[in-house]
Amino acid sequence: MQFHEHPHEHPHHHEHEHVFDRRSALRLGGLGLGGLLLAACAPSKGASTSTSTELAASSTTTAAEVATTIASTTSGAADPTTTSSAVSALNTLPGFDEFASTVKVFTSGDYWQIESNGLPAHNMMVGITSWQQQVPLPMTYKGSNAWQLPKKPALADNPVSAKTSLYRGAIALAVNGVPIFNALNNRGEDAFLVGELDKWGGHCGRADDYHYHVAPLHLATIVGSAKPIAYALDGFAIYGSTEPDGSTMKKLDAYNGHVGTDGVYHYHGTTTYPYINGGMRGVIRGVVGDQVDPQPSAKPFREAGAPLQGATITNFSSPKTGQYALEYSQSGKTGLVEYTVSDSAVAFTFTSPTGAVTTEKYTR
Repeated sequence: MQFHEHPHEHPHHHEHEHVFDRRSALRLGGLGLGGLLLAACAPSKGASTSTSTELAASSTTTAAEVATTIASTTSGAADPTTTSSAVSALNTLPGFDEFASTVKVFTSGDYWQIESNGLPAHNMMVGITSWQQQVPLPMTYKGSNAWQLPKKPALADNPVSAKTSLYRGAIALAVNGVPIFNALNNRGEDAFLVGELDKWGGHCGRADDYHYHVAPLHLATIVGSAKPIAYALDGFAIYGSTEPDGSTMKKLDAYNGHVGTDGVYHYHGTTTYPYINGGMRGVIRGVVGDQVDPQPSAKPFREAGAPLQGATITNFSSPKTGQYALEYSQSGKTGLVEYTVSDSAVAFTFTSPTGAVTTEKYTR
């Protein structure tokens, strides 16, 4: 079947969709997944510290510079009071620089701080067949609630496997600012194989927080093979389906990673389980409540929704900044969720398949 791929993420959502085999589509960039069981994801807990110093971004960072940045950056090499104009291009995390307009990278002591609203530029939610009436809302992953990644990741003596734990919260962060959760849902099932994900490998959790459960391989078409598509929360980079030099991917360990030719460990995204990092091969500060700790809180506006039996999400759009519309079908009729959101409030208008209209407003 003929279809086209977009080489970059657009600031608007596409109204046209192509139907094609889910597994074939995943091999072509993670763009062909099935439905969703949103109850599988609970909002994350915890907080992190950050500073207000944005680091300079570079669009020409090479794979060697990735290793240099991760392996050699120390707390003394990046003073959190340094202005962005005085920081060299190497003092940033490669990959994130391609999304500098929406994802901000800072430094604080021994950690990188990453701020985003958690929403991708690509479309979302289309194809979900098991829907708990959650919708994508921007999150406040910033300030004291920013993501934290170690500047100097180190291999752990006792790695944490995602096969047996880490069923809650994020285990990685994509370079477009979208969190990545365990490939297994909270029942230990492969979320992709049981059809819980949308066409981009993601869905919304119980806090209306959008996140992936598989590798966002389509990001490799934006950042290139030499840069990571994501970073595990232990700080190690996650590359696409080739080595950073573009060569065929070498044999992976149980955590979907290996030591590269530069002597630095890294993970890969794949089209088979575990799809992304298979756990924390690197040192982390702790696991609390079955999730990596600390990590940002999703800070929901409202209580989690209930499953809407027989509903299939058919379209999602953003007519204007801060305005969204989600369409779904149920029993052959169309329902609509329209909402307008700001940092502090969200207003909903629900039109049921029977034509009944209700409104709700929440603040946080």
